[in-house]
Amino acid sequence: MDIRGGISRGLTACVGAVAVVVALCQGVGPAASAPVVTGSKQVTDRLSIIYVYSPSMNRVIGNQVLRPAGNSAGAPTFYLLNGKGGGTDGDSWVNYTNYESFFAGKRVNVVSPLGGRYSWYADWRGPDLVTGINKWQTYLTRELPTALAPELKSSGANAIAGLSMSGGPALDLAGQAPDVYRAVASYSGCPAISSPLGTAAVSATVASGGANPLAMYGPPGDPAWAWHDATLHPHRLRGKAIYISAATGLPRAAPGSAAVPLFFGPAQVEVITRQCTDQMAGGLRSAGIGHTYKVFPTGAHTWGSFEQQMRDSWRVIGPAIGA
Repeated sequence: MDIRGGISRGLTACVGAVAVVVALCQGVGPAASAPVVTGSKQVTDRLSIIYVYSPSMNRVIGNQVLRPAGNSAGAPTFYLLNGKGGGTDGDSWVNYTNYESFFAGKRVNVVSPLGGRYSWYADWRGPDLVTGINKWQTYLTRELPTALAPELKSSGANAIAGLSMSGGPALDLAGQAPDVYRAVASYSGCPAISSPLGTAAVSATVASGGANPLAMYGPPGDPAWAWHDATLHPHRLRGKAIYISAATGLPRAAPGSAAVPLFFGPAQVEVITRQCTDQMAGGLRSAGIGHTYKVFPTGAHTWGSFEQQMRDSWRVIGPAIGA
């Protein structure tokens, strides 16, 4: 895993430079009006980086694509988002989990964009001095699926999932694009972004990367925060397979002893995401929308917990897309 992580970290570090070169070689530039695959780079026999030009952001974005073994034509696609760093800092499913082995025997394409750091995967109102132009809702609902479908020769059945920063956005994106995603999952996410706790969590996450949260949905209380709060619009997810999860923040207890909270950090963050996810479950229940909500008795806000949740979610996601 260390070797694979080193290779992937090296690749992700130069995604921007390589992508620009590939785009220029392919003749894709500012004049392009449609999303298009500009090139690819093979990492392993199943893992590659496919570069897609985004007209809305006027740049080429690398996307880690894990294909099924053998002939992948006709397989569904699972868009598995990375966390707050967008995978560009090496903090990704590829480097910190064994997701490759988990999907080894499954007939599905797994796509993780390399980008969107501290963006909440939203369409921002204006450019940010640190993160630039953010039109990630457009990219993930219109551009990327459109560009990849012919490249992957996929079945057209898509699902989307996210962890931590990308968990709430995954639910919002699936609801905003009802014809694109059949299934959705959130792992330790915070979909209740218009609540006082949620707004504070979003703002702190975005600001931790040096970006300006006011450039995203405006000041707290702006209607845009409520519009993108999935807990307030559960009806948008009606008819989809839904999996939401979180952990308690408690560590595993030694035999015969009680579990106690960890110091402030991943444990307390997980307590916050648990509260946000509780709100999502409550909204779905009130709307009479079927869903699966799993609370893991132990676990903090860590990759180990995210991977555990992702693996458990497959019993919901996989059948929904025919994987």
